Amino acid sequence: MIIVPVRSFVLFPGMVMPVTVGRSKSIAAAQQAVREQRPVGILKQRDADVNDPTGLDMHRMGTVANVVRYITAPDGSNHLVCQGEQRFQVLEFLTGWPFLVARVLRIPEPTTRTPEIEAHFLHLRGQALEALELMPQAPQELTSAIQGIEQPGALADLAVAYMDVKPDEKQEVLETIDVTARIDKVSRMLAQRLEVLRLSAEIGKQTKAALDERQREVLLREQMAAIQKQLGEGEEGKAAELAELEKKIAEAGMPKDVEDQARKELRRLQRMPESQGEYGMVRTYLDWLIELPWKLPEETPIDIKEARRVLDADHYGLEKIKTRIIEFLAVRKLAPQGKAPILCFVGPPGVGKTSLGQSIARAMNRKFVRVSLGGVHDEAEIRGHRRTYIGSLPGNIIQGIRKAGTRNCVMMLDEIDKLGAGVHGDPSAAMLEVLDPEQNNTFRDNYLGVPFDLSRVVFIATANMLDTIPGPLRDRMEIISLAGYTDTEKLQIASRYLVKRQMDANGVKDGQVEITDAALREIIHHYTREAGVRNLEREIGKVLRNAAVRLAEGSAENVRVDLGDLAAILGQRRFESEVAMRTSVPGVATGLAWTPVGGDILFIEATRVHGGGRLILTGQLGDVMKESAQAALSIVKNRAVLLGIDPDRFEKSDIHVHVPAGAIPKDGPSAGVAMFMALTSLMTDRTIRSDTAMTGEISLRGLVLPVGGIKEKVIAAAAAGLKRVMLPARNKRDYDDIPEEVRQQLEFVWLERVEEAVAAALEPRVDAPASGDAPATALA
Repeated sequence: MIIVPVRSFVLFPGMVMPVTVGRSKSIAAAQQAVREQRPVGILKQRDADVNDPTGLDMHRMGTVANVVRYITAPDGSNHLVCQGEQRFQVLEFLTGWPFLVARVLRIPEPTTRTPEIEAHFLHLRGQALEALELMPQAPQELTSAIQGIEQPGALADLAVAYMDVKPDEKQEVLETIDVTARIDKVSRMLAQRLEVLRLSAEIGKQTKAALDERQREVLLREQMAAIQKQLGEGEEGKAAELAELEKKIAEAGMPKDVEDQARKELRRLQRMPESQGEYGMVRTYLDWLIELPWKLPEETPIDIKEARRVLDADHYGLEKIKTRIIEFLAVRKLAPQGKAPILCFVGPPGVGKTSLGQSIARAMNRKFVRVSLGGVHDEAEIRGHRRTYIGSLPGNIIQGIRKAGTRNCVMMLDEIDKLGAGVHGDPSAAMLEVLDPEQNNTFRDNYLGVPFDLSRVVFIATANMLDTIPGPLRDRMEIISLAGYTDTEKLQIASRYLVKRQMDANGVKDGQVEITDAALREIIHHYTREAGVRNLEREIGKVLRNAAVRLAEGSAENVRVDLGDLAAILGQRRFESEVAMRTSVPGVATGLAWTPVGGDILFIEATRVHGGGRLILTGQLGDVMKESAQAALSIVKNRAVLLGIDPDRFEKSDIHVHVPAGAIPKDGPSAGVAMFMALTSLMTDRTIRSDTAMTGEISLRGLVLPVGGIKEKVIAAAAAGLKRVMLPARNKRDYDDIPEEVRQQLEFVWLERVEEAVAAALEPRVDAPASGDAPATALA
């Protein structure tokens, strides 16, 4: 007979069971039996760990089985569906076969029926039926099968086959030929099982009748503890975890009140079951307390010379800014425990505000972490959420401290001017405590609920404009303005930093591509118009990508980009010199404007048509700018005789003032002088010098009042090719802020009154038209 060895499985006569075969010899044996339509012998190994059993490794009693079906699964495994027929005994194993083959003796089932056997049979049937009743999910088919069996030996085989006992015990029953002895063995096994089932049922009844909800929960937790103990979890694992937490709390270096709070939460955790929902919340809270850097690390002394070298290596120009940073670092070196001011870099995009913060961190040899505040409109983003909320977390400040891993990091608060109030509070108000050196040593995050010392953190804020920063918050910071770069500075920045950075980004090696200074100047003048250098870097990137294509194709080994190559790479010039846009027509004045992205020049155009003395304003002007136009017209009318203007011209004409770029909203009082000059030029038929720009607010008495943004406006005038600027005399205090290079390019005219602007800017009258006649057009 072909023998199929099995590791931990016993097949009884009369049973239909699946058998999985995985060893090559077993598969070969099963396939041979199927081909020859012969039964097989299912024989259990003595040791389940033996992979290639021989006759010595096998039991001597097994079951003859018919192979009902042979199945090969999609995963490659092989299965037999076998029906047990009768017992057999191995007489000897035969050699010379590729699988186990034995000479066997089939053992018929005894058919003797005595009163003793009948009594044992009925007792065993009763035990089996009682066990099925006590089992909560016993199959109905098994109950029917037990009731329908008439042979005592078959009943014993069926009962032990479905009983939860060890395979060796089943093998012992299989090897028991005598029916009485076999029934007795199965009955003893079933009696033990019945005792457990009866006890379990009794406990279940008592529990259901006597225990309330609380007691039932305790019982379930006891059962869960037993399961966890069997799985290697439970109290022992929890005790080890809590001991580790206690050790970390002791080593974290927390202040006493914080450590007391941590140990209080640890005691709560010890009394709390792991399955309770709050367990995870308390554990997360303790993790946050432990991981925060409570200890102040040993600070490396600040090297001022090294700090100068770092700032010069990272940034070109910005001399006053660098001087202020060096002063800041020197104070930190001499008074490390002092309360340093909060620096706020304000300037247009792309001038290097964020990178200045990174340079300060390098110069101080400290960790740098950036917190973006743009679009934050929830106070909890700063102060954190209270722990009562699901998914609560500390605020961005504490998260940044944890990310940096040190309490004396450099924290960049980026875009602080873009904080927005919402329905969940005002985050800018929450920043007041963070940025106040007198208060932030006891900053209290809502999630932590304990004070955290922020006084050793070096806070550096950035903003594009100051107008949107609330006054109390602005008062806590020292404002450092970064204006736009001059063309010479942009050229130096491009040649020193931007070209190299873009070469690395585009895979171009040193020496493969050369961009001449003439080409860089062309890009600066005619392809970008900005205060910073972001668009300049993008345009350089386009040039280098074009060169990278040529290098990758092999059409060139070295590429030199000069002035004449830019049109083919970047297209036609995007910006022309503003001087070309001006014409010598009365009624056109060049003003200077400040925008969040730097300074700009602004044209004020005025014309008059026959009408009834109305003032028409266009160009999407704000209320303040409209009022400046009204005031300018009133001053011109008031000084009509002094200016040589016929007063009747105002009554017979409608005056139209327009500011080009009509799609862009414009507001502010600083265009007052330019509007006055445009109206004076129009009414006197005298042109304004084309190389002159002006800014300043005016009063009805003719005074020129100071305005802001002088540095940015003057840089914009120089970039546009102008030669003269007229500024309020009260803005002389801003003269030192203007770069030396720009001061050398321009002539400055300081104005106290509007009459000085007329004397300095108006050209002599040339072929003035007759009184009351308006020029055909006065638009630039």
